[in-house]
Amino acid sequence: MSRSTGFATIGVVGAGAYGAALALAASRAGRAVRLWARDVATVEAIRKERQAPRLPDVALPETISATATLGDLAPCDAFIVAVPTQSLRDATAAMAAALPAGAPVISAAKGIEQASGLFPTEIIAGLWPEVPTAILSGPSFAADIGRGLPTAVTLAAADPALAQGLAEALSSPAFRIYHSGDPRGVEIGGAAKNVLAIAAGIAIGLGFGESARAALVARGFAELRRFGEAHGADPETLMGLSGLGDVVLSCASPQSRNFAYGLALGQGKSPAEAAGGKLAEGAFTAPVLARMAQSEGIETPIAEAVAAIIAGRIGVREAVAALLARPLKAE
Repeated sequence: MSRSTGFATIGVVGAGAYGAALALAASRAGRAVRLWARDVATVEAIRKERQAPRLPDVALPETISATATLGDLAPCDAFIVAVPTQSLRDATAAMAAALPAGAPVISAAKGIEQASGLFPTEIIAGLWPEVPTAILSGPSFAADIGRGLPTAVTLAAADPALAQGLAEALSSPAFRIYHSGDPRGVEIGGAAKNVLAIAAGIAIGLGFGESARAALVARGFAELRRFGEAHGADPETLMGLSGLGDVVLSCASPQSRNFAYGLALGQGKSPAEAAGGKLAEGAFTAPVLARMAQSEGIETPIAEAVAAIIAGRIGVREAVAALLARPLKAE
């Protein structure tokens, strides 16, 4: 019997672009899906038009049912929480109040909670200690998943058998999930790459060119590795899909909200103007990552520069000049 047999019905909390895309991926893997949206209008659009408003031009099959009532997800065998990191606490608390404990909860958030310095699985475990937790991360755009384009990501849990079972249950020919027993490494890769994507966008926005971007990404990845290894991450995890793979994707494409945010900063927009009403997770992660690194004696000059720019303490050109003026040393 397959390890994935017990995960016949998947609950997805959050019907934004990424949540809808993951619901589609689970459906294509042969699972029944219950998709929860806070907005009743979103639920009605899915029911009537078979489309999620934030993932247009992609049809949602009848195997995906939509609801605005969290309790309707009670029969699900596993949950994917597809909300931003800064909203994960409220979502988890609501789930714990409305749903029975027992089924594993997979976070798809990529960040660190700004107020607490906690990673997604820590937030879930603190609020809902009765459930097993996992993290799903890696180089993936919602639009690509929605269109069924080939994508590979990582799913990690402290229990490797659980990670393997969930990965098998949610994988399909176009959506490949590799399993891992290193959730912290996967979480750190997903959080730090957003900060690096902002930095890469700034460099391109300033007109510094591709060579500068490549150098910045390489040095930024060295920061990611230092931070990750100091927090017990497996170096192999950081070199994998959820680390290096996601860095490559997010630092190279305007499809990345974080890269687009950095691009706008580099072109002279203020942090508020650069956001343009859209969420860039790295803008929340940079300050807490830099603060954590400083308190632990870990060098992260690029993350510190991004945090200072976002806080308005320094301009983009001044920040980049300071990075370029750092002492030369052995790589």
